[in-house]
This record gives sequence, C-alpha cells and structure tokens, in this order.
Amino acid sequence: MSGHHYWLTVVVNKLIGGPVAAVLTKLGFHPDPLSPVPDYMAAELLVLLLILTAAFVLRRRLSVENPGKFQQMMEVYLQFTQDLANDVIGHEGRRYVVLIGTLGVFVLCCNLLGIIPTMDTPTASIYVTLGCAVIAYLYYNYHGIRQHGILGYLKHLCGPVAAIAFLMFPLEVISDSFRMLSLSVRLWANMLVGGLIEEVFADLVPLVIPSIFIALHIFVSFLQAYVFMILPAVYISLAVSEDH
Repeated sequence: MSGHHYWLTVVVNKLIGGPVAAVLTKLGFHPDPLSPVPDYMAAELLVLLLILTAAFVLRRRLSVENPGKFQQMMEVYLQFTQDLANDVIGHEGRRYVVLIGTLGVFVLCCNLLGIIPTMDTPTASIYVTLGCAVIAYLYYNYHGIRQHGILGYLKHLCGPVAAIAFLMFPLEVISDSFRMLSLSVRLWANMLVGGLIEEVFADLVPLVIPSIFIALHIFVSFLQAYVFMILPAVYISLAVSEDH
C-alpha cells in the first residue's frame, strides 16, 4: 500500500505496524512494512475504541434514580432495537438484540466518522462492510442450526415440498450466500458514492453545496445503519422460523 495516508493511519502504524506486519508475513501475506494497517482498518479500530470507551463510561455512570442524557439516549436505542427485533423476529426477538444493536451502532459510527475533517469513512471500504455482512451471515445460520439442528436446518433449506427439494436446496444456498453479498455491497456503494460526491462538490463550491451533501451524508448514515439492523433481523427470522 502506498501513497497518501490519513494522520490516523500513520499513528496506528507507528504504534502497532511492526507486530501487524510480522503476523501478516507469517500468514503468507506481503504487507507494506511501513504501512501494513490500511486507512479503513485504522478508522475501524478508532470506531471500536470509541464504542468500548463509551460502553465503559456508560457502565460506570449507570443510575436508576438519576440517569444521565447519554444513558437515556442508549435506553431509547435499546428499546428501539428490542421493538424492531420483536416486530420482525417474534416473541424470541430479545435473544438477538445484542448482535442487531451492536451492528447498528458500529455501522452508524463508521458511517458518520467520514464527516469529520481529515477522517476516513470505514464503510466506504468493501472489506469493512463485507466483514460486517459475514458476521451477520454466520450468526443467523448458527441460530438456524441451533433452532432446527443440522439435519433439520438442511431440511429447512429444502423447502416445504419434498418433490422439488433437489431444486430448492441449491437455490436456497445460493440465495442465502447472495444475502451476504447484497448486504455488504449496498452499504459500501452508498457510503463510497456519497463520499465521492462530497469531495467533488467541496472542490467546486467550497461552502454551501458541500454543507447540503454533509447533511445528506448524515441522513444516509442513519438510514443505512437501520437497513443493516433490519435485514439481519429478517434473515434471523427466516432462519429460525418453523415454516419456510
């Protein structure tokens, strides 16, 4: 990897670049020894650090009698996530709130990071969105197997009509895998294109027009985070449902 890097990437590579390069080399990769951590990963690590720090602060300040504004905001978000899970998945929706809520927070923070000057938008990289999609894919398939058992889940993928199971099974497997691709590409394309448009108009008209696109970026950031919550909830619902 060469060329210009964000200041955050430079800092991260100075801190952990050596160990990361050594590990990647042992795994058979050939990283840039000066910058083995790319921009999107440095930004992703920052988001993870911010989320963990916020969770630690929230835990230390939890109060039943006098909840702070941050606690109230997170309680509203928790209730929103629980309602979404219950509406989409059903009465056992609360079981899946942790993953759905965590994906929503992570994706939203990654989306919004790019509006800060000198910062990158991690979700404008297909590697980040694909990583999130793989987690969702493995998660709902795991719960499908947990709900039905391995043989039961395979039967679940064959559809309700035994006579055409030999046709339905490969179609279901392909469709299931395509969900992972569409989930990642949808988020990546929206954030990548939005960022490119902002950069173009910032160069052409450096004040009013970019402000409009920043507002649009914020709106799209929330919308795409919501989509990345509701679609995994739908996939979980399909995986654990008794009727296919």
